[in-house]
Amino acid sequence: MAFRYKNCIEKGLLRKIPASKDKAIRSINKAEKWIEEAQKTFKGGAFDSSVLASYMVMFHSARAILFYDGYREKSHACVARYLEEKYVKTGSLEKKWIELLDHHREIRHADQYDLSFFSTDKEAKEAFESSSQFLERMKLLFDSLKKLESK
Repeated sequence: MAFRYKNCIEKGLLRKIPASKDKAIRSINKAEKWIEEAQKTFKGGAFDSSVLASYMVMFHSARAILFYDGYREKSHACVARYLEEKYVKTGSLEKKWIELLDHHREIRHADQYDLSFFSTDKEAKEAFESSSQFLERMKLLFDSLKKLESK
């Protein structure tokens, strides 16, 4: 099922919570731990694990923005829909980051649930590189939000 932002809100898959800079920072920290995990598993040849860890980097770094804004997800797909609605549509974030998040979410889903899917070294390397870039972009977005708040 393809979700839209409005559906995510209506179905309670995105829920308003108190905004939390602390949770946002902890989510970024979690993403940074996952990037270490993705690198270790890639170097060790555990490509499925590396793909999963790389996706977790993206998920937690994106989730940091939601926490900062005062939202909680109940669907991984709705994280992307939130960023698309609140940041791509306003010009604060490039659409390519949402496309990348959706792409790697789908690969993660196949990796985790499809009994015939196995990640290759190429897919794991791409996932790791993408997740590293995604993390840096979410950190930039987070920093810009903090600067706006302090004005």
